[in-house]
Amino acid sequence: MISTIELLAVISGAVFGVLAARRKGLDLVGVVSVAMMTAFGGGSLRDLLLDRHPLFWIEHSRYPVIVFAVACALSMLPRIPRTAVRLLDLADALGLGLFSIVGTQLALDQGVAPFVAVLLGVITGSFGGVIADIVCNEVPGLFRPDTPLYATCAFTGGWILIGLRQLALADSLDFAVATVAVVLMRLAALRFRIVLRSTRHGHDS
Repeated sequence: MISTIELLAVISGAVFGVLAARRKGLDLVGVVSVAMMTAFGGGSLRDLLLDRHPLFWIEHSRYPVIVFAVACALSMLPRIPRTAVRLLDLADALGLGLFSIVGTQLALDQGVAPFVAVLLGVITGSFGGVIADIVCNEVPGLFRPDTPLYATCAFTGGWILIGLRQLALADSLDFAVATVAVVLMRLAALRFRIVLRSTRHGHDS
């Protein structure tokens, strides 16, 4: 179950990475690299923090092959259609939802405390994008005050998953509800530009 959801997350992350890289005008090597970083960055950091070996994309060796194929295929498109912005948002939301819930579940399966498990879910869902932004010479969206809710969606979704687990529902239902919740929260934040209030005050330097 987890491997299937993780594969969907990897594909969503790869699509997001490819579209982001193409918007920056990167060549094929750059596009593939950013796609790999987006798809595997957060999960790799999670595995390192949990001391899980081999890393998930090494254990499932088909993942890099799929990401490479997705990146190459999308790079063959002569131009990015105007609808790509919407596709970028959807891939972003799907990747965040799928990765964060998988990350939370894997951490819980390792016996990690719930709060830490949720934090690891946030890391899984968001840090691939952070790495990709840095490579693309941008301030990571996760840290910008004008970025619509991102980590907050993953954090909330992790707690939804934990709450549903207490109800002893089917695992597939837990995953589905929590993932959909994260995706909808992220899409709503993008649509209505919902952001966290900045902590900076007028006298800060």
